[in-house]
Amino acid sequence: MKNLNAVFSKLNVRRRYEVWFLRLGLADDSGAWWFRYLLMNPGRRGCAGNPSGMPVQVWATWFPQGGKPSSFIQGFGLDQLQLSAPRSSPFHFGIGDNRIDEDSCRGRIEVDGHRIAWNLQYRSNAHVTLSDKGWIGFSRTPHSDALFSGEIDFDGTQFRGEPLAWGLQGHNCGYRHRNQWTWTHACIPQPDGSASSFEALTYEMPLGLRFRKAVLWHRGRWYMFGKFREQVRDPKTLRWILTCSDSSGNEVEIDIEGTGASLHRLPYLKTDCSGTFEVANNSLSAARIVLRANGTTEELITKNGAVLEMAG
Repeated sequence: MKNLNAVFSKLNVRRRYEVWFLRLGLADDSGAWWFRYLLMNPGRRGCAGNPSGMPVQVWATWFPQGGKPSSFIQGFGLDQLQLSAPRSSPFHFGIGDNRIDEDSCRGRIEVDGHRIAWNLQYRSNAHVTLSDKGWIGFSRTPHSDALFSGEIDFDGTQFRGEPLAWGLQGHNCGYRHRNQWTWTHACIPQPDGSASSFEALTYEMPLGLRFRKAVLWHRGRWYMFGKFREQVRDPKTLRWILTCSDSSGNEVEIDIEGTGASLHRLPYLKTDCSGTFEVANNSLSAARIVLRANGTTEELITKNGAVLEMAG
């Protein structure tokens, strides 16, 4: 996990987003939460004149089981920002009552008459870098099989548990968002108290090329897959079916389904401030993962323990 959360952006950079985020599926199956701590274009103070373009933002999205998701976004100026120095450790990001560090986060936002507050701690055994293109951008997962404890309060409804939830904590950064990407993460608790996690990412690159990588953490071991065969990618119904393999002959088949009431579509602001684009996310997606490795076949299934996200 060392330095995977470390700040990349300098506060004089005029075009760049950097985000630390969490997706946690509640252990009681009542729903999932998505929290984002966003820094955007600090050198030009976000997108000046755009109420959705504040340079510091805190997002909270609630995905209720069987219901429609709701997003709440609160923007802040740079004057209250507390941020660790680029590439330094330990990491911290703070603004008002909101803070995230290496293994905990808290928040308190009030948007459109709603109040969301949270105080969370998390631990994990697995961490990975999915993509690292330097200044262009990266996708890192400091906590891939995260176990969450703590509490969340949403308009007086409290979520508590031990454990509270399973999921991930991620860290992404880029000069701009990709025109098209597909990303998924699944966290599947095992009977022995551990968790297996799967993550895959693909996006467009210059000259018609594509980045592709998938990783599986299972039984204390990483499997890294660089070869993709994509059978289905459907942004309308949010379905992704693919087969991945590695140079050792290990293979994994994945079917992620994000259709239904919890499919959420949200506009993201472009880093050049020219407008928005739509991102589809279902943080209560179903996943079926079949691993063929070391002469055995194993199946990992979760009804709502995955997130599937598509843009473009």
